[in-house]
Amino acid sequence: MWYILYTLIFLHETCICITEGRYLLETKYIEVPVDHFSASPKPRFFKLRYLLNDKYHVKGGPAFVYTGNEGDISMYAQNTGFLFDIAPIFNALLVFIEHRYYGVSLPFGNDSFASSDNLRYLTTTQALADFAYTIEALRRTFFGDVLSYDTYPFVAFGGSYGGMLAAWLRMKYPYEVVGAVASSAPIFHFPGLTVGCAAFNAQITRVFRRYGGERCVRTVELGWDAVLNLSRTKLGMDFISSSWKLCKPLKTAEDVRRLLDWLGSVYENLSMFNYHYPADFVAPLPAYPVKIFCDKLTTAYFNDTKGLIDRFATALAIYTNYTGKRSCNNVNGSYEEPAEIAWSYQTCVELAMPKCSLEGDMFPTKSWSYEGHSEACYERFGVRGLGRDWPAMAYGGKNLRHYSNLVFSNGLMDPWSVGGVFSNVSSTVLAFNITDGPHHVDFRRADPADNNYVIEARRFHVRIIKQWLNMV
Repeated sequence: MWYILYTLIFLHETCICITEGRYLLETKYIEVPVDHFSASPKPRFFKLRYLLNDKYHVKGGPAFVYTGNEGDISMYAQNTGFLFDIAPIFNALLVFIEHRYYGVSLPFGNDSFASSDNLRYLTTTQALADFAYTIEALRRTFFGDVLSYDTYPFVAFGGSYGGMLAAWLRMKYPYEVVGAVASSAPIFHFPGLTVGCAAFNAQITRVFRRYGGERCVRTVELGWDAVLNLSRTKLGMDFISSSWKLCKPLKTAEDVRRLLDWLGSVYENLSMFNYHYPADFVAPLPAYPVKIFCDKLTTAYFNDTKGLIDRFATALAIYTNYTGKRSCNNVNGSYEEPAEIAWSYQTCVELAMPKCSLEGDMFPTKSWSYEGHSEACYERFGVRGLGRDWPAMAYGGKNLRHYSNLVFSNGLMDPWSVGGVFSNVSSTVLAFNITDGPHHVDFRRADPADNNYVIEARRFHVRIIKQWLNMV
């Protein structure tokens, strides 16, 4: 292949050891094309970051490759302890590849988000090609003198969006990875497939009802109107800003809208990361944070709207300031962060994941249509998406029987599980459901608090991977 020369030249740049966090990894870079699919007299390349741990690797052992998510790859590496737990079993090399446009893997540097023209290379197809490109280079570096070219010692792993990519990598590049384990991968959460737009918020409501009770759900419902009613006046906005310790006080209707969007994202993250032990994935959280949030919200009575807002302030601190180190809450910050811009662009162009709310869940009633979604994308980025049916057309939709060596695992208390694969499709496309499991809990490190469902899921993964690698 024409690009092999580049990979051989640029694979081993100077590494920086990551010492913070639980796991020691080396930071490395590989030069990859900005555009894998167009010919150019002067092709442009950029540095794609990947993290590597060869502590457990023995010559002839496989490589476990984590396909990066919509964020800095080091965060996912430090929260995927399952790979470090099983690496000694397989004598495996561990590789975590960052997704283009996230972390430090920016095709146009600081200008990567400056225009829709610069963003147009942010697609799943380009990202998958990055992963395949990197695997090719790693194959020649670590396995070139050990295995024949028709032996595939690479196994893909990914959680959430990264799980979708791990599965799609096996589907699109089956000669690069022998199989893929996709945890909490909502590959059916697209228009035209089985998931309705209300399923996601309905699942969040079920999690809050399960761990916080009906009173918590109804109090959360009251909170939306409390914010809207109080924010109709400047004095009301000032009260909310003070009570909730907002870094930027509310001043406009747009500020209030962003506050409500932020509040919804807090509920989403609390339900996703409702682990049975303290964790610090997206934020430092206690064990069962949904329960603690609901206890704080409902154990004291309130007499009026301001009292309710203050109750929410106490409860929200479980998510916003569990460590007590944060002085204020930057509600608007997420809109300005590069990772948020990148993910918003992706969901506009390719990955339209419907979300709406109906009567009976704890969110305000809200509709969703692809046309409205497309219009909002055009207003923000000046581009139209690839169409509501693009993901199904590009990756097969529900026709998974045409593929092989895939495992889909889902925690049944995870909101994203509503778009997941719940039953075996064939003898080689398998599903494992984790009762009471939150978001890709099976990919986290083993913990004494793990229940039997999580333990069995990890054993299942190990057993299937051994089959793929002809170890049984």
